[in-house]
Amino acid sequence: MHRVAWNPLQDLSPILQISGTTFGLLVPAASAWTSVQDLLNWARAHPGELLLGSTGVGTTPHLAMEELLQDRGIRYTHVPYKGTTDQMLALAGGSIMAGMNSTGFAPWVEQGKLRLLGLFSDKRSPRWPEVPTLRELGIDKAVYRSSWGLVAPAGTPAATLEILHQAFRQAMFTPRHLAELARYDQDPDYLGPADYRAALAETLARERRLLERLNLLAAAPR
Repeated sequence: MHRVAWNPLQDLSPILQISGTTFGLLVPAASAWTSVQDLLNWARAHPGELLLGSTGVGTTPHLAMEELLQDRGIRYTHVPYKGTTDQMLALAGGSIMAGMNSTGFAPWVEQGKLRLLGLFSDKRSPRWPEVPTLRELGIDKAVYRSSWGLVAPAGTPAATLEILHQAFRQAMFTPRHLAELARYDQDPDYLGPADYRAALAETLARERRLLERLNLLAAAPR
């Protein structure tokens, strides 16, 4: 969305992917909607009336919902927030009807203030095993994650990259690190250098297409 002085694929050398953040579709606990299909059916019958919040214009939660709803010809009203807390307060208070967020929503769900309808992950979460993924519901493209990994500057010697790769790969599966990931509802999601580069390229292309569709890429370099 913005001009920057570096290119993520040309100026960085991937070392490994470590994990990723899962996103969920939520409604207030008092909502009549108990499934993703309930929400979609209502939104289709009431064009433009669905008030759905995200953590900001162009963020992954925003793009995920745009792809999900636009592909089904559903118009809605996007309400961007500055962060998770503002969005969760608005959602729990009924200022908006639904919201997309990362697992920062966990305390709100566990306190019974919000209902989690579905996850944008490729498999169910051990923390919420009763909540389906959107892929399970027949929405094949609805798998979104914000990946976390390590990179080095482009031009780092291959031998150095391999030493770093092997060291970090061993460290990421230690009990101490796995326990830290669990605190943030993340699982290890290892990808080596080549696969991590391919995943980054795929994500970049996908999000560029969505930003172009939303006319949010005008100022970015081609």
